[in-house]
Amino acid sequence: MSHIAVERNRRRQMNEHLKVLRTLTPSFYIKRGDQASIIGGAIEFIKELQQVLHSLEAKKKRKSLSPSPTPSPRPLLQLTPSPTSSSPDTVKELGACCNSPVADVEAKLSGSNVLLRTFSKRIPGQVVKIITVLERQAFEILHLNISSMEDTVLYSFVIKIGLECQLSVEELAFEVQKSFCEEIGYPRSLGDACTIDG
Repeated sequence: MSHIAVERNRRRQMNEHLKVLRTLTPSFYIKRGDQASIIGGAIEFIKELQQVLHSLEAKKKRKSLSPSPTPSPRPLLQLTPSPTSSSPDTVKELGACCNSPVADVEAKLSGSNVLLRTFSKRIPGQVVKIITVLERQAFEILHLNISSMEDTVLYSFVIKIGLECQLSVEELAFEVQKSFCEEIGYPRSLGDACTIDG
């Protein structure tokens, strides 16, 4: 095979790899379509994923070192149906929304887990801040999905209620909202931004 054919083959493979890399990297990390932007965006995305991984590994290590507490967890919201309810299955999901100009936050109780969703413009390192809030409040992250479109991002968490958890879903939504807003001082109180859905 001639030198020209080898070089042509190498460039073809490079272009194919760059296409795959671009599809695997959320679009807001890549500002332009040139090679340097694609590679730079992928590096930034991998660094953020590494931060998430380190945070989760540290939590796992802490959990394996500390013995499990014996008290039962406090429920996020009272799930006992009212006397007028026809059956215990009447209440299946309870949730709260806590929105601000910076982000929309929704927390829903679903069975023994909580579904947490945040929608905002991309803020570097924000997912790590959310994970820190969840760990601090004794939640265990079971699943995290990141979806993006242009400069916005949706973080979807499935989290397990830890034994030491003391938050309602309204308080959880507010605490996560604070991780977005603390630098600009909004919201000031729980009632300003949060609503409960039953």
